Amino acid sequence: MNRPSLLSRLARLLRGQAPSRGRSPRPATGAGSRGTAYRGDFRGRVKVSYAPQHDDRPDPGEIVWAWVPFEEDHGRGKDRPVLVIGRERDWLLGLMLTSKDHDRDAADEARHGRMWVDIGAGAWDGQRRPSEVRVDRVLRLDPAAVRRQGAALERARFEQVAAAMRSIGRA
Repeated sequence: MNRPSLLSRLARLLRGQAPSRGRSPRPATGAGSRGTAYRGDFRGRVKVSYAPQHDDRPDPGEIVWAWVPFEEDHGRGKDRPVLVIGRERDWLLGLMLTSKDHDRDAADEARHGRMWVDIGAGAWDGQRRPSEVRVDRVLRLDPAAVRRQGAALERARFEQVAAAMRSIGRA
């Protein structure tokens, strides 16, 4: 890596921005930043709630940005938007978003146990791209590790997500 590229990446990191390449190692503050490795995804039934508040804390019903570990390697992950859907003790429970359209590969996704729900576009994405929420994988997030807030999801769209979770026994 040449010196200008290295300095540019270092400057982005110091400003709190994600590295420009897709896969990144787990940052010091991430999904499991409580001084231990990521505890793993939440496996039980979620008590889904919708309670967005206009404050600086992440609440159920809001889309926030956080580091999300990859399923196959919790030591690596990616900064991405997450819909907060509830709590487990001191942890937030959330569902990851993507701007990738999974309608085209829905059969393959279903074969791998992945289920996506379209939620449209919103302020959480600077380019206002349509988003999908993955409802079969529930993440545990440290509230202190959430780095930026995106927006509150409209209640009707949130209820569609909750209904999809109930349909697969996750809520």
